[in-house]
Amino acid sequence: MRHVILLSAVLLFASISGAQTRLVIDEVLPPSYIPTGQAMYQQYCASCHGANAKGGGPMAPILKTPPSDLTTLSKRRAAMPPYDRKFPYDYVKSILEFGPGSTSHGSADMPAWGPIFRYLDNQNERAVQQRIKNLCDYLASLQEK
Repeated sequence: MRHVILLSAVLLFASISGAQTRLVIDEVLPPSYIPTGQAMYQQYCASCHGANAKGGGPMAPILKTPPSDLTTLSKRRAAMPPYDRKFPYDYVKSILEFGPGSTSHGSADMPAWGPIFRYLDNQNERAVQQRIKNLCDYLASLQEK
């Protein structure tokens, strides 16, 4: 029950902040506007993962599973075959679009952003994929050296 309430609160927070932002954006920017990865991170991710992406956002203490440190995604990949430090774009893209899946691969508290982006972009799949790409590119830029 706690999990459902928490997820509802996170989605409500995201939709409210997204709705408020959308009203301003619609007045100033064309409908084809796609936010930068940094802007989307601050709007959708920082509340759990923190402004520095290390997992200590203001919502982190109330989550059942602590949010991941997103600055170590490449480093964690280096520990798995093929043992390289490349940013795992496909993995991150999948998590953003579809959510973490089973809890063995992350917290079920993590929402799937794909459906939310589809709603925000009026089912424009090209815009949704660009949002996800922008967010992946931003997360790649945050990786520890």
